[in-house]
Amino acid sequence: MIPTISDVSTVEEWRVVAKDIVTRKGELSYRATIVDWPGLGYSDRPSLNYNADVMENFLVQLLNSPNSPVVCSDGELVVVGGGHAATIAIRAAGKGLIRPSAVAAVAPTWAGPLPIVFGRGSDMETRYGLLRGTLRAPAIGWMMYNLLVSNEKSIQSQYKSHVYANPENVTPEIVESRYELTKRKGARYVPAAFLTGLLDPVQSREEFLQLFAKLDGDVPVLVVSTLNSPKRSKAEMEALKGAKGVTKFVEVPGALLPQEEYPLAVAEELYDFLQESGR
Repeated sequence: MIPTISDVSTVEEWRVVAKDIVTRKGELSYRATIVDWPGLGYSDRPSLNYNADVMENFLVQLLNSPNSPVVCSDGELVVVGGGHAATIAIRAAGKGLIRPSAVAAVAPTWAGPLPIVFGRGSDMETRYGLLRGTLRAPAIGWMMYNLLVSNEKSIQSQYKSHVYANPENVTPEIVESRYELTKRKGARYVPAAFLTGLLDPVQSREEFLQLFAKLDGDVPVLVVSTLNSPKRSKAEMEALKGAKGVTKFVEVPGALLPQEEYPLAVAEELYDFLQESGR
């Protein structure tokens, strides 16, 4: 299980889902491994030039290394990802770089916060580059990062406006725990890339749909959409309904982080998919 890529991405978002699935009694038993992306969560945060290829390469190495904690002797490895993480996993599988037995894409996305709102015109790309450079710069970068991301008011606002569906589910404990993540050394480098679109695995809806189509008939794919995602993100999820390569499409309560806000609903859909696909 890999977390949704965001300013405050963390393995914590999958813990309840994982626990629910692995503790169920049935003919099959499951083991879950949750891992943070480099530069996010509890991982180290070196000053790399983060982009979608860097994240994809991390996933490929994680799944293919002989010493990896997710090595499976029986080859039954299911990749579960949220947001951009799901799309990066789908892209890697389509290239043949990883060979999962199935993929579950929970609230999948492909466009970063600024590109999905303001587009990718040449003038905007120039502005994104300036913002990215400012966020990565010493001193002024921390000041800008603290203004845009690393403050409790901003985190609370994000969660209430589009990360969670129900603002009442955004507790002070959640805000505080995410705020602490933004204070870790090197915390601003991945958000600088994510906000400005460098972590986007594709550049258009057409390319997004093509990623899933490449897995048609080869790898079972579950898409978990949400009832209350932001309008633009919701449209991209809805485009996958009935799309080539999508084995099953379901909808659950939530917005961009249903696995954390409504973990039992997500766990139920994942478990059903595992049973139906014989995984």
